[in-house]
Amino acid sequence: MYAIDLSGQSALITGASRGIGSVIARRLADAGAAVAINYRSRGAEADAVVDSIRNSGGHAIPVPGDVSDEAAAEVVVKSAAEQLGRLDILVNNAGINRDRLLMRMSVSDWDEVLSVNLRGTFLPTRFAVPLMVRQRYGRIVNISSVVGLSGNPGQANYAASKAGQIGFAKAVAREVASRNITVNAVAPGFIEFEDTGGMTAGLTDEQRQQILTRIPAGRFGSADDVAAAVVYLVSPGASYITGQTLTIDGGLIA
Repeated sequence: MYAIDLSGQSALITGASRGIGSVIARRLADAGAAVAINYRSRGAEADAVVDSIRNSGGHAIPVPGDVSDEAAAEVVVKSAAEQLGRLDILVNNAGINRDRLLMRMSVSDWDEVLSVNLRGTFLPTRFAVPLMVRQRYGRIVNISSVVGLSGNPGQANYAASKAGQIGFAKAVAREVASRNITVNAVAPGFIEFEDTGGMTAGLTDEQRQQILTRIPAGRFGSADDVAAAVVYLVSPGASYITGQTLTIDGGLIA
């Protein structure tokens, strides 16, 4: 096994002020990449991520902006590329959920989730791809979910957005493969992390045990499990992998 070295590369991670996004940013920085920490409203938390990376000897910058807004997304991508000198890696991580059964789901519940999760993937990718085409190199990873593959009651909007990220990755991968750009997705299952709790937040002990019986690995995943997959997919060793979805779920939907 070889150590992954991303020295000299630059990465933009959307929605990276906390949760999985912040851990992905830290792991990319650990591998040597300079990272841009995008956030919409959690400036203090984004600054804390930037400081932690810098204190560990890495290079990080904060880049504010709502990536579901066209003008703001363009500024986010261009700002990251200009400040870091280039843009090699884009991780589309920004996402929200508004869980309700379909018959109680409002149009605003639907629109907001699709806007942040799917439009917020399309727009940064739309502005990043021309930069990557010109340099004939790029790595794009969408943070989807197993819910986008299996569905889940009460999450029709979330599942649709996450399935859309997977289809989007497959289509764009075919468009840009000849320019040495790969586009993939990762689909986490039940992931725990310290700052927000992840998909296991709010579960009772009984619910946790019921879910664990469905996971062959016998445990919930960690944000590091997801980050490790992302670091691999953007590494030189994954240069022949594109249009794929890597499921990080301990065998839940195998």
